[in-house]
Amino acid sequence: MWNYKRIILYGKYSNEWYVRDSSRKVRAVLKAKAERGERLGTRAPYGYKKDEADSKKLVVDEEAATVVRRIFAMCAAGSGPSQIARRLREEQILCPTTYAYLRFGVNHTALNTEKPCHWTSSTIASMLENELYLGNTINMKYSTKSYKDKRHVEHPKEECLVFEGTHPALVTQEVWDIVQRVRQNRRRPTKMNEQNKYSGLVVCADCGATMVLHRAHTMKPTWNNFTCRTYKKEGAEVCTAHYIRECVLDEVILEDLRRVTAMAREHTREFAEYIGGRQSAEIQREIRRLERELTAARKRGAELDAIFKRLYEDRVLGHLSVEQFQTLSSGYTEEQEKLVEEIPAKEAAIQKLRDTVSSTDGFIAKARRYTDITELTPELLRLFIQKIVVHEKSTKWSKKAMQTIEIHYNDIGCISGDIQQDKESPRQEISA
Repeated sequence: MWNYKRIILYGKYSNEWYVRDSSRKVRAVLKAKAERGERLGTRAPYGYKKDEADSKKLVVDEEAATVVRRIFAMCAAGSGPSQIARRLREEQILCPTTYAYLRFGVNHTALNTEKPCHWTSSTIASMLENELYLGNTINMKYSTKSYKDKRHVEHPKEECLVFEGTHPALVTQEVWDIVQRVRQNRRRPTKMNEQNKYSGLVVCADCGATMVLHRAHTMKPTWNNFTCRTYKKEGAEVCTAHYIRECVLDEVILEDLRRVTAMAREHTREFAEYIGGRQSAEIQREIRRLERELTAARKRGAELDAIFKRLYEDRVLGHLSVEQFQTLSSGYTEEQEKLVEEIPAKEAAIQKLRDTVSSTDGFIAKARRYTDITELTPELLRLFIQKIVVHEKSTKWSKKAMQTIEIHYNDIGCISGDIQQDKESPRQEISA
């Protein structure tokens, strides 16, 4: 009887050792494949299909790829995942799981044949954040804790393995960048079911908060206006209104965008020299500022180390009680923890600035493509503009007072009226 029990226990543990060893070997094989840049997924993602000659490679599935490109285009135009999903459902476009089942016979746990066009906002959001559509393979994005716990654990982005250009891209880098900027500043549609084309772009010059667009059915379109979010929430004690009408902002932005793109096209060499020289000076100023802050942070860190040493000696010698030591050290501990986070961040920021290479080629290429800008669209705004800074009027609430608007362009910053002279932040002064 005793031997029989021992045999059962031995068999039980032998099976567990076998499973554990097999799991370890499988993980090792998958890790090796991931490091070689091989795609680990068994199913082709929506928009692609497996190459008939080599099942490890992906080729474009034009029918689904058209839908993917349209999803990115709608997002670039300002639509959110919920709006996009609703539009696709209304148009009875098959969702990815149903499409894969009907087109390729591939089954999926989420397949619901009763709702073949059931697009969800989470599906759209995942697609809009998936670098696979740029032509990149992302490995080691998920893993499981052990062979006993099959739940997926998502790894931080910096721990993933990224291999670029492994298969045809469905969206360009330009469209991808626009979509990511739209996603960062995503806003819900207003009660009027309209999307703010400036969403996240217009900011207050004094408090830095994004400005709120006010619209109503009872208002004329020409009276739609932006005001500071901080002023709206906390009142005049914290910030001022920075009021500006949307139609006035449209006129200013459109005029300046035409001016800057025309300069880039017609005076390419002078434009590139101006941007290069000014950016170099700005970068050097920013590096010097960060270096001063880094030096001060390191000096303070050394001071805190000395303070802790003295406090510890006083505690050991009995000059301080436990309560006194804890009270004095708690505040210094918090400060030291902040410095531990700040110092590496500042070092990384300085290195990033030093690695920055001034280049206007991308902006000039975009300016040559858009030679006839007649209307401002969400895509166009995010393609060219980083942010729009609105200052308060010289005389608040005056209809004739001058108001300063700063337009910061992607890659090149602010552009003054005369590219032959290096001026401070170029500003548009308008009479509102």
